[in-house]
Amino acid sequence: MAAPTSTPADYAAAYVMEPMTAAHWLAVMPMALCIAFGAILMMIRHRTDWHPPVALTALALLVLNNAMLLMKVLNDGPVTMMMGRWLPPFGIAITADLTGVLMALAASIVAFAGALYAQVEINTSGRRYGFYPLLLLLMAGVCGAFLTGDIFNLYVWFEVLLISSFGLLILGSEREQIDGALKYAVLNLMATTLFLIAVGYLYAIFGTLNMADIAMKVPQYTETAPLMTLSALFILAFSMKAAAFPVNFWLPASYHTPRVVVSALFAGLLTKVGVYALLRVMVMLFPVEREALSFVIALVAALTMLIGAFGALAQNDIRRFLGFVVIAGIGNMMAGVAIGGDMAVGAAIFYALHSILLMTALYLVAGEIGRIGGSFRLDRVGGLWIAAPAFSAISLALFFAASGLPPFSGFWPKALLVKASIDIGAWWLVAAVLVSGFLTTIAFGRVFLFSFWRPVAVEGGAGGVVSAPVPAGAVRWRMAPIVVLTGFVVWFGLFPDSLIVATQQAAAGLSDPTAYIRSVFPEGGAP
Repeated sequence: MAAPTSTPADYAAAYVMEPMTAAHWLAVMPMALCIAFGAILMMIRHRTDWHPPVALTALALLVLNNAMLLMKVLNDGPVTMMMGRWLPPFGIAITADLTGVLMALAASIVAFAGALYAQVEINTSGRRYGFYPLLLLLMAGVCGAFLTGDIFNLYVWFEVLLISSFGLLILGSEREQIDGALKYAVLNLMATTLFLIAVGYLYAIFGTLNMADIAMKVPQYTETAPLMTLSALFILAFSMKAAAFPVNFWLPASYHTPRVVVSALFAGLLTKVGVYALLRVMVMLFPVEREALSFVIALVAALTMLIGAFGALAQNDIRRFLGFVVIAGIGNMMAGVAIGGDMAVGAAIFYALHSILLMTALYLVAGEIGRIGGSFRLDRVGGLWIAAPAFSAISLALFFAASGLPPFSGFWPKALLVKASIDIGAWWLVAAVLVSGFLTTIAFGRVFLFSFWRPVAVEGGAGGVVSAPVPAGAVRWRMAPIVVLTGFVVWFGLFPDSLIVATQQAAAGLSDPTAYIRSVFPEGGAP
């Protein structure tokens, strides 16, 4: 018999009854903006001349939204919005804490810079094949990964950014791009499969996928559940996505193949999502297991940074060279995860933010070297200091930052990592950081001497003469994002205090997730 219809339903037992504030909408808007504007671009796919202004508008709004969200989190702590108003842990949580918002803001800045550069880099054919919708879909995946509070949805957003990255990687359908995309796809799909297995294993243990709920339950399962095996699976999956040793070979084999702006966005964003996931899972959810596996993570970190530095020294193609520089940076970030503690984890977050901005700028610089010098090969380009002195000075500043030299942003996270390593007596890790930095400095010095300082290129290179006439307006559009990103790199090098404080606070929020948990469960506990 049907229940009486006059009995009122108690929705408070299942739904969030309080009205959503503007801050809650700020947390979900990054994904909504990117998906909505991406859909608009698909609807106007025949008007490719409209794509750049529409995408730039979307990305400018994304930067503004993430900046406002950062201010909210700095002032009031983490913000959580439950999708569908379901009570946690049953609904999907979008949780914006300081670590995630800092990464999302840096990502949106480089995406906007990349869209500026793409106005002259991506021709009508590239627009017709969907560069701008794919870029917005990529940003939806990146921001979703940084802001989700549900570990299965971390996997979902990984899939979103991977699908869009496949499309961007083969834009142009050249043979070299297809070859690079195959290597990129195989390793990333293997990592995704391992990630999905780990998520299933995690759900079987805890019966929940909400990160705050897991963080509360982990201490109860430390002695009874196979958490070490689960942690090892997550470390392997995220290390593959971050291009850590020994599964790093896919990155230098693929990142040099697409358009320069695509390579720049990939170098700035994709591996950092893997590092972020490692920080989130191992530092916040499984700190005991991270401590037990710290030596293994540190060894992987040291080998990653050394392989990256030695690989950079051996390259003749500037784009391949930068691929190994990305790998060396991943090693430094993983060292922070291995050491643990607020100083080292904060240094890893600082290095990730620095690398997002810097590596995007360096790949755009490589694009300009290819345009001005007529080649990406060091043995065929030279004389850039005479041909473009202002551009050469900007490039030198970025080279110093990538080498970890003061007074640029790369110096501070390395100094913090060295200090944290000394504090725990890990002298071999100190040596790895310093040797990797020294070798990277030599590698960048080699690139600068060959490409900029050498007066005449050899083997028929352009010798400092512009390879083809380029309108002055197009040059300005290409240089503007490089100048903006270099400005951030110099600013955070000269005035690092605010970023150091923010990243240390973010690290403290990962190691003690009480505020994160309370944002999801305001009453102090899961139902």
